[in-house]
Amino acid sequence: MTKKSLFIFLLPIIIFDGCSDKEKNQELIDRENSLLEKEKIFAQKEADYQSLIKMRDSIFNKKDTIQIFKKWPDEVFGSWTGKVICTESSCSDYVIGDQRIDTWEFDSDSTQMISKIVNNNKLVRIYSGSYENQEVKLNYKTDSTASKNVEMSVIINEISPTKMKGIRSITVDNKCTAKFSVELTRPSK
Repeated sequence: MTKKSLFIFLLPIIIFDGCSDKEKNQELIDRENSLLEKEKIFAQKEADYQSLIKMRDSIFNKKDTIQIFKKWPDEVFGSWTGKVICTESSCSDYVIGDQRIDTWEFDSDSTQMISKIVNNNKLVRIYSGSYENQEVKLNYKTDSTASKNVEMSVIINEISPTKMKGIRSITVDNKCTAKFSVELTRPSK
């Protein structure tokens, strides 16, 4: 056998051997990709599982702190006509003496007490509320996407079946504050 015939004989073996390595490499790459995808899916399931555990734990922790009484007393519950007058202001948006008349609806569900402020049949704002020590306390805060950071609190401490009085405080961007007198009157039926 000459060198030329030996080369012709060995050349197909070398070529097929090289192809086999390429196929094996591709199989390994495909396997690695498959494993990476399975790891991603598993990591997502693990994150979901951890989230569910946190939610479960928060529910069990809140169980002890949830008040059984989650509704307004009869003298507060229902619809009121509200007159709000600005009494102090360091904010350019609020001028002393400005008045506003809205409908205040005190309502609740199984989880919280709220007060909806309605003007011209349009919902203006929803306060979260509480009733403690013969006082109505309402709070509202804009979310992080709002252009202004506004916090509002209302304390109503004069309560009768036909009239309630209190004070509303507003803070805008932690820079200025405004105070308002609040007088709510039960509409006659």
